[in-house]
Amino acid sequence: MPLKPSQILNQLNERRSEFSRFDEETYRIVELYQKALTEAMQLSTTELQSRLANQKDCGAVPLESLDDLESWILSFGLKWETREQSNAWVREQLAGVSTFAVDGSQIYPGKDLSIPVALVQIGWFENLHTESGQYFKDIQSYVMTPQDLKVDRLGGELADRKVNMRRFEMETQRIVDYFEEHEGMVDALAFFDGSLVASFAEAFDQETQATYVRCVLNVLEASEHFKVPVVAYIDTSTARDLTGMLKSLFSLPDNKSIHDAKLLDKLYANQKVSQAMAWGDRTPIFRCARSGILDTYGKQGDRIAFTYLKTNREGLPARLELPMWVYEAGRADQIINWVRGEVAIGGGYPYVIETADQVAVVQAGDRQTFLRVFQDWAEKEDLKLRLSRKMVSKARRR
Repeated sequence: MPLKPSQILNQLNERRSEFSRFDEETYRIVELYQKALTEAMQLSTTELQSRLANQKDCGAVPLESLDDLESWILSFGLKWETREQSNAWVREQLAGVSTFAVDGSQIYPGKDLSIPVALVQIGWFENLHTESGQYFKDIQSYVMTPQDLKVDRLGGELADRKVNMRRFEMETQRIVDYFEEHEGMVDALAFFDGSLVASFAEAFDQETQATYVRCVLNVLEASEHFKVPVVAYIDTSTARDLTGMLKSLFSLPDNKSIHDAKLLDKLYANQKVSQAMAWGDRTPIFRCARSGILDTYGKQGDRIAFTYLKTNREGLPARLELPMWVYEAGRADQIINWVRGEVAIGGGYPYVIETADQVAVVQAGDRQTFLRVFQDWAEKEDLKLRLSRKMVSKARRR
C-alpha cells in the first residue's frame, strides 16, 4: 500500500520540538564557526601554518598564500553574456584535452537462486574534445562466483560488501590503466568519482579497509608515476577538514552536522559583510590533515590537496581533491579550469562523469537477462540450481 501522508504529518507535528532543538543548536554552533572563520581570515599564512604545525590531525593546512585575500574566495572573474561566449571559453580550455571517467554498477547475489552469483559491470568514457567529436566508451563485466563471494549464506550484507569491493577494485584499476595509456601526456585528466580520502571504509573491518586503501593508493601512486593528473570530484561533500582546522585553532565545540561546504557557501570578510561564492569561484588550496584513515596511507598520508569549487548557482560548492604532485608541479589552476569546462558542458555536473555513469548502469531488464543466462547455463552444465517460488511467480506474471 502507498504511504499515508496524514500519518506522517501527524507524527511530524507531534515531534516538532525535537527538530526545533536540533535546528537551534546547529544554528548556534554555525555562528561560532562563522566567527572563528572570520578571525582565521585575518591571520597571515605564516601564522596559520605555524599555529597548526604542532597540532596532529588538525584537519587542514593552507598551501596557497592567503595574505592578499579579503576572504577565502578566489574569484573566477569571468562572466558571459551569452551561451555562445561560455561555449567558446570551454572550447579554448578543453580543445585537444582527453578527459576520462569510469563508473560501475552491480547485480547483488540474492535468495532467488540457490547458488551465490553476482555481476559487476564498469563503464568508462573518454572524451578527446576534438572538432570531430571523437570519444571512446566501453564496458567490462565480471561474474562473481561462490569462491569470489566467500559467504556461507545466500545474499546478506557481507556478500554485498564483497560485490562493492570488487566494483571499486575494477574502477580504480581502469583509472590506473588510463594513466599507463597516457603516460607523460600534458593534455590528459582522469576524474575520480568520490573522495581520495576513503573515510567511509573506517566503518568496515580491517581487511575491507585495507582493500579500499590499497585501491586508492594505486591511483595516487600511478598518477604520480605516469605524470597524468587525477581529480576527485565530490558533488555533495560532508567533509569537515576546514571545520576541523577551526576547531583546532579556536577550541570550538564539535558538531557533526557542520561541514565545510555549508560553512564556505557564504564567507564573511568581517562581521557585517558577506561574500557569496559565484559560479567558478574557489577557495584556496589546502592540504588534507584529517585523522583516521589517512594514517594507513603511508607516504601518501599527507599528499592529498583539496579546494572547494562553486559549480552551480544554487547549491553548495563541490569539493575537489588533487594529488600533491599536481599542486607542486604548478598545474592546479589548469586542472581546475578543465573541471570548470566539464561542469559547464554538463550543466552543473562534470559531463564526463555523468556519461560514464550512463554507460555503466545495469538497467532493470538486465538483471532478468543475467539470471536467465545463468539459469540456462546451469541447466546445460547440470548444476543443481533451484529457483525460489517468488522468482518463478514473478517470471510467470511477466
